[in-house]
Amino acid sequence: MLAQINQIATPEVLWWALLPLLFFSVSAVTLLTVASLKRQMPDCWAPAWTVAAALATLVSLAPLWQKVMDEGPRSFLGGAVGIDGASLFITGILAVTVLATALLAHPYLKRQDLPGLEFYVLLLLSAAGGVVMASANDLIVLFLGIEVLSIAVYVLAAYHLRRIESQEAALKYFILGAFASAFLLYGIALVYGAVGSTNLSDINAWLAQNILVEDGLLLAGLAMLLVGLGFKVAAAPFHAWTPDVYQGAPSPVVAWMAAGVKAAGFAALLRVFVTTFGSFSADWRPAMAVLAGASVLVGSLGAALQTDIKRLLAYSSVAHAGFLLIGIEAATVRGTSAVFSYLAIYALLAIGSFAVVTLMGGSGDQDHELEAYHGLGARQPWLAGAFTVLLLAQAGVPLTAGFVAKFGVIAAAADVGSWWLASVAMLATAVAAFAYLRVVVAMYLNEPATDETIGVDRTTFWVISVVAALVMLLGLMPSILLDVARQAVPVLVGG
Repeated sequence: MLAQINQIATPEVLWWALLPLLFFSVSAVTLLTVASLKRQMPDCWAPAWTVAAALATLVSLAPLWQKVMDEGPRSFLGGAVGIDGASLFITGILAVTVLATALLAHPYLKRQDLPGLEFYVLLLLSAAGGVVMASANDLIVLFLGIEVLSIAVYVLAAYHLRRIESQEAALKYFILGAFASAFLLYGIALVYGAVGSTNLSDINAWLAQNILVEDGLLLAGLAMLLVGLGFKVAAAPFHAWTPDVYQGAPSPVVAWMAAGVKAAGFAALLRVFVTTFGSFSADWRPAMAVLAGASVLVGSLGAALQTDIKRLLAYSSVAHAGFLLIGIEAATVRGTSAVFSYLAIYALLAIGSFAVVTLMGGSGDQDHELEAYHGLGARQPWLAGAFTVLLLAQAGVPLTAGFVAKFGVIAAAADVGSWWLASVAMLATAVAAFAYLRVVVAMYLNEPATDETIGVDRTTFWVISVVAALVMLLGLMPSILLDVARQAVPVLVGG
């Protein structure tokens, strides 16, 4: 008699929902394979391939967005992965950042005489990890996405082979990142021990139907998750790596870290805390508020004390992380949509600012002192003007996109009665404005140290120009972005 064989149910795979991930991951593998088989390749081939992958991803998002808006969010692969407005919105930010980073990296790598192929492969793989993070419906899948994204960035941070600062930055980032990953994994284990699942929709449903008499294990797990994800988004007091890594890593890599990595990290924070553990918001909101207040104060004060522009922008990134945490702390639909619009705007600001820094770094990518910017307004009015727009937007000046971003998260905090946090944010904005205006003053009122002009390549020129124009456009017509961000609230769907 033949033994009865039980059928094994294979999980459903929605290939159309995996298109963005496939464009990034398959493009990276294809690029590496072709390069290994062909000895001589044109220098422009790898960046062109990366740009094409980013554009293909952006094009694919339009029909996916329409499908999700019409039919609702879906989960697949046994409920481990989901597709909703939030995952598509973050994927769009990642695609734009990959596109801009590839355009900035090509002339940069030529100027610094660095190999180019591996850079683009690592960039595409890191973006694939970010897409996994944005789509994760399970804590294990989230952890895998973080590791794919992070390991590629560790190598990218060390990419400038002739700068000891680049090697040092990568080592610091790797060691501290390993500790953060350990906290994150331990937090996942504690959450599993408390509720018996790592699936986010199952956790949410279980907490809605059961009351934990002893919730210490779950709260400890949430604390560990907050530490691990706090490192990824450079929130104080887990920001210690940020100034050194931003200063030492190649400037195009820092643009990706500031825009892409931060967007993926905040997507994970929103999906885990606001969406999954929203019923426990009374327990985690006070800790989130402390992190937010500390980040905006430490970032703003630190930026005001810097004379190195890359370190100034690093502390600025910490302050922006604090503003984003304010929106998460609100734990409302308005707060969540404000975070998404802030992420899109900050991605533009980071890309544009580090594009300017890429040009100003000169040979060796190390001329980043404030003195190098003295008299830039007289030497190169276009470059100084674009950088001024970006700095004023980071300061939150009205009629720029930065004002729209900061107003959104502060209003969300005020809606839920977090007046002290809103007050701290407004105070920190005034302090940070000093740091940004000091650079503007140096560009227009200080005498130039040299009459030498900065060489501007065509691709970097267009990246800076388009970003500065978008920052002004979104400041004057914010509804273009805000209407989309309101539809991007994350939703959990069971498998």
